[in-house]
Amino acid sequence: MTATMPRTLFGYISRQFLMWCGGVFFVMLALIFLADLIELLRRGADRPDATLLVLLEMTSLKLPYTAQEATPFAMLLGSILAFWRMTRTQELIVARAAGVSVWQFLMPGLSIAFLVGVAGVTIFNPIASVTQTHFKVMENRILRGTDNPLLLSDSGLWLRQSDGIGTQSVIHAGRLSQQKALATDVTIFFFSRADKLTGRVDAKSAQLEDTRWRIADAWQWRPDQPAVQFVSELFVPTNLTPKKIEESFASPDTMSFWQLPSFIALLENSGFSAQKHRLYFDSLLARPFLLCAMVLVAAIFSLRMQRRGGTTLMVVGGVFAGFMLYFVSEMVFTLGLSSTIPVALAAWTPAGISTLLGITFLLHLEDG
Repeated sequence: MTATMPRTLFGYISRQFLMWCGGVFFVMLALIFLADLIELLRRGADRPDATLLVLLEMTSLKLPYTAQEATPFAMLLGSILAFWRMTRTQELIVARAAGVSVWQFLMPGLSIAFLVGVAGVTIFNPIASVTQTHFKVMENRILRGTDNPLLLSDSGLWLRQSDGIGTQSVIHAGRLSQQKALATDVTIFFFSRADKLTGRVDAKSAQLEDTRWRIADAWQWRPDQPAVQFVSELFVPTNLTPKKIEESFASPDTMSFWQLPSFIALLENSGFSAQKHRLYFDSLLARPFLLCAMVLVAAIFSLRMQRRGGTTLMVVGGVFAGFMLYFVSEMVFTLGLSSTIPVALAAWTPAGISTLLGITFLLHLEDG
């Protein structure tokens, strides 16, 4: 047995992997693009601003993020086809006879999968996060008729709300407690329909209750008042709820890999849970290893199927493995979001289980 794989063979297997995985990837993208466009056409049927060109733009903006999520499945199916083709043409059998072990001719695929994963997380993910942000802005404006009411920054929380009768207000809070729905270091600016400043309130805290903010010991200013007045208790109508505020934060998929650590720290310093963002960040860290695991799983279904005449079984097995991966991922991610299991465990479980299964079955099926 040779100690290392010949460079020519390594390059040839690498090209086969790139060709098949790339082909499957682009076919999947075409199908996903068509499915997303049909769905947006359905949702925008009764929206006058949802023209065909606008919906095509929205579909294109959504595609990079969808492509990122589809990469593990493309790697799985592409690897199955690459192994199947090389086994059917006896190329891997000849390589085995020349002393190349199964682990050696897996190395080109594993190397490509790892590099694709690293490039996807560090380079492609920031692009996908930007396009996903633009997509969600257009989705809220065109398909939902709403705007994002909250902005989180280093200077605190900025909330925009309406009282339902035309008056708009902007609330700044240094910190907001999720459990108590209590905002501290509060400043509220009131605006008319014409965006004219009509008042300001400063207070140490504001309690969010049903349909209103209850503010105690506040200083109030209005244009028709000669000076700032002290108010012991003040009620400000609102359409916000603690759930709406939480859901209005920047979604993890709109944050790039490089922005997530600082945003997670900002969330926690502001009194909000960063569970969802931590889970997404850890899943990105695990992505290169998940793609490598897909190569190992693909080898289980394709390396020996041709000898046993099991092409149909190979395809069905690969698709089933993909669905099982998706099911397990969704299940453990849900457990992670609910804090039932640690976030790191939830994020790394799909890659860990797939890798262990792949190695175990290959050790059982192959002899070296």
